[in-house]
Amino acid sequence: MILLNPYSTEYEHFINMSILALTIPIRRANILIMNTTKYHLQALKQFFDRHKIATLDQLREALGNPARCTVFRKLSDLHYLSSYSHRGKYYTLKSIARFSEQGLWSFRSVWFSRFGNLLQTCQAFVHHSEAGYSASELKDILQVKTKHALTKLVRDGRLVRETFNSVYVYLSAQKDVGSRQIKARKALLQQSAASLIVANPDLATDEAKALLVLFCSMLNEQQRRLYAGLESLKLGYGGDAHIASILGMDPHTVAKGRRELMEADLTATDRLRAPGAGRPSQEKKRRKS
Repeated sequence: MILLNPYSTEYEHFINMSILALTIPIRRANILIMNTTKYHLQALKQFFDRHKIATLDQLREALGNPARCTVFRKLSDLHYLSSYSHRGKYYTLKSIARFSEQGLWSFRSVWFSRFGNLLQTCQAFVHHSEAGYSASELKDILQVKTKHALTKLVRDGRLVRETFNSVYVYLSAQKDVGSRQIKARKALLQQSAASLIVANPDLATDEAKALLVLFCSMLNEQQRRLYAGLESLKLGYGGDAHIASILGMDPHTVAKGRRELMEADLTATDRLRAPGAGRPSQEKKRRKS
């Protein structure tokens, strides 16, 4: 074994060579890691360019099945969005989404919002609304059920709700905004019932309501639903709740009639109820002899 003088030139050269021998593999490893990261980002971006949206499992498969945390780290680098529909199952990139004026974008019936998840989207829509929203009104806009999300927002103090004609209306938690929305909602509900039928300046409001209810009583179930939907369309914003309160109907039924008219989802039939609807038939019991 040869001992080198620590103060000699040979010893200094030996140390430098040892450091160099250790440095080269480390540099190679760093280069490999950087190339892998770059490759992952490019692969992820190319996958989204082709498919627009994807689930986590699809993204993992496209990247060679890395850990979940690795996929989310790459997604964060590309500025991703998760869907507010389908329980946040789908992902896309902000650069891909083409949002409407309302801040919504859908692809293959999967919905995304510039505001974030369903809770954030519901809160933003209610806060910026003119007169608040009922759950059915917001459902028609967002195309997903909103009742549970709105209830949670109220429970967390992020929204408040008031009852108008037996219907919950959700309002901004900011007092000044909420007060303005309440006034707008009350003004909407105070519209004369006479505007729902042929205008007649000599017709009192109570008489107009009575005539409207009498007319609806002569319609079958489908006709009554469609007529209520038509009158709701005439009123516009908040019409479902207003018509429902006058006719004694469920706001969801009015909303269904309105959607059927707008989508031309009508079927000419003499049947009053859908097949299988109504009370189940009962067999007559025969007396035992």
